[in-house]
Amino acid sequence: CGSFTVSSVGTAVQQACQALQRQVLEVAKGLHPQFASVTPDEARFESGKLYLGDQVLSMADLAASQASGVIEVQVDAEPDKKREAYAAATHSAVFVEVLVDEDLGTIKVSRVVSAVAAGRVVNPKMARSQILGGVVWGMGMALQEEALLDHALGRPMNHSLAEYHVPVNADIGDIDVLFVEEHDEIVNALGSKGVGEIGIVGVPAAIANAIYHATGKRIREFPITLDKLL
Repeated sequence: CGSFTVSSVGTAVQQACQALQRQVLEVAKGLHPQFASVTPDEARFESGKLYLGDQVLSMADLAASQASGVIEVQVDAEPDKKREAYAAATHSAVFVEVLVDEDLGTIKVSRVVSAVAAGRVVNPKMARSQILGGVVWGMGMALQEEALLDHALGRPMNHSLAEYHVPVNADIGDIDVLFVEEHDEIVNALGSKGVGEIGIVGVPAAIANAIYHATGKRIREFPITLDKLL
């Protein structure tokens, strides 16, 4: 589920692009000595063009000027040493509202709010979908999913999705996802953190707490089923 993919691969891609920009600028300086004093900060790279003041150079032409026909760089990205002194994990807070039938003991999760602090969120739409999926997984873990074993034969008793229940659309209420963005220069150059598993982490515990507040019964074994509430 892409735990840290954007943060790790994205940082490597960023470093490679920065190295490529420097290399392209060096090629431009070799072909156009008048730009010898230009620094990378003074150059602008956009839409396949290199902008040096009022001059515009095609990066395709710069690459074609090389014997190989390409401008190539290689970067080995490693975690920044300054991270070693800090914790750089993603954090979240989960709030759950449940409805418990007083007579039957059935449980309905009517609303979930998941607030996630994941540094800079590079792709908010995809990150939100990741958290939505994690919340649904957490609901399944808390209320439905259970691997049943035959203790005499040691075999699974519910070995298909027909008998291993997971949440469906009818089980899912309102889910609100909030991203608490923070500027973090320590975790990596992008300032982004993983949103892979954090969506599920706090949900089962929050559901268990909500059920406790609704019924006064503290259940410490998942899934929380109606027979455990009666």
